Amino acid sequence: MAMAPNVITPATLGLDQDAPLEALMQAGASHLWLHASPTQALATQADRRILVEGRGCRVTDAQGRTYLDALSGQWLVNVGHGREEIAEAMARQAKALAYGNASRAATLPAIQLAAVLAHLTPGDLSTVFFSSGGSEAVESALKIARQYHALRGEPERYKVIARRGSYHGATYGAMSASGSRSGVDSYFGPLLSGTLSVSAPYCYRCDYRKTYPECDVYCVDAIEDLLRYESPNTVAAVIAEPISAACGIVVPPVEYLPRLREICDRHGVLLILDEVITGFGRTGKMFASEHWGVVPDIMTLAKGLSSGYAPIAATVCRQPIADVFGGANGKAIGHLLTFGGQPVACAAALANLEILQRENLVGNAEQQGAYLLSRLHDLASRHPSVGDVRGLGLLCALELVADRRTQQPFPVDGPEINYLLKTLAELGVLTRAEGNLYLAPPLCIARHEIDELAGIVDTALSHFEEAYSYL
Repeated sequence: MAMAPNVITPATLGLDQDAPLEALMQAGASHLWLHASPTQALATQADRRILVEGRGCRVTDAQGRTYLDALSGQWLVNVGHGREEIAEAMARQAKALAYGNASRAATLPAIQLAAVLAHLTPGDLSTVFFSSGGSEAVESALKIARQYHALRGEPERYKVIARRGSYHGATYGAMSASGSRSGVDSYFGPLLSGTLSVSAPYCYRCDYRKTYPECDVYCVDAIEDLLRYESPNTVAAVIAEPISAACGIVVPPVEYLPRLREICDRHGVLLILDEVITGFGRTGKMFASEHWGVVPDIMTLAKGLSSGYAPIAATVCRQPIADVFGGANGKAIGHLLTFGGQPVACAAALANLEILQRENLVGNAEQQGAYLLSRLHDLASRHPSVGDVRGLGLLCALELVADRRTQQPFPVDGPEINYLLKTLAELGVLTRAEGNLYLAPPLCIARHEIDELAGIVDTALSHFEEAYSYL
């Protein structure tokens, strides 16, 4: 009998769960490239850490320190950490069938999840294309939109209009359709042709120097102006986040999305709403677009779809869009992703959505989000470093300013924001900040935890303002 080769495992490398922290940190620094980070970040970046456990709204690192997770991981652990029934559903499915050919076979969990999503999403959104993450969901939406027009005899419709400051993903199409060029063009340009942008409905910093409501929501009319300038019959889609997290939790005026829907209909342009962050209860509705009664032609979903327990995303189309690809006439979608509808991920999503509904976490997000926003407004009244407070449900932000009167932001590369984040972590809160301090805890958060979070933010802002006394 042939001798078995040496088996390389974490244990043989000295990296099992009982390994010394120093060994884990060294292995991570040497071999693991954290996303949006330099190599060796675990060794060189003070704010990087090894997380080992999560329960509810809290996570624990390898040093035994516990934090309130004020960003739900990365805007996505909607049902909270440590949900055993999701892990058990994944294990059952992995034992039964871990994978099926994404283009030639369906699996029971994929069919079940597609049907559940068809009933949860608004209007006649009813046909689901699965992928692995939000970037892929957006990439799929862009390709569906372009092929849809081509199949209907309008191949000249290839342009996509987005809003400046938006973020739709990191794949090439999604990155090109995002409304941010900072740090992109210098590395990855030129981006895809035909991707255009207009200003976001960012009332605190209006690019048009207008004031709501006297502006009559000019920022949405600017989309129609651009459509006419480009010639509407060359535009395939407008893509927008109902509430833009990347822009700083920009909640649009009430007239904005309904008027955008009308503009797209008037010119035969598809409306893609990116609900990767805002979907599945984050804003106090199952989907943020429901706040304004708007049904998009295509909706992109990810993050809260499985609450991060498995990588899964979905691109959901209205029936008239799907019908163009239907039947046995060879109009197949020209798009394939190996892990689309992976059954273990679908099982995780199904268990997650059941928890979300059974525990009425959407309603809890609405109630606790309103309370969190009231606490943040109180903070703003006492802290000169807070220029604006924005949010809906458990998707909130404090815009930080060096001068409230002039709305002067902090320098992008300055030490101020890093100091604030370090202070928050020392006080037991993990979150993210650039020009805005983001607060988006899991939807299972209780009122006493909101009070704890607001109290820590209050203390951290006081330390921050004392350290930078020019405020």
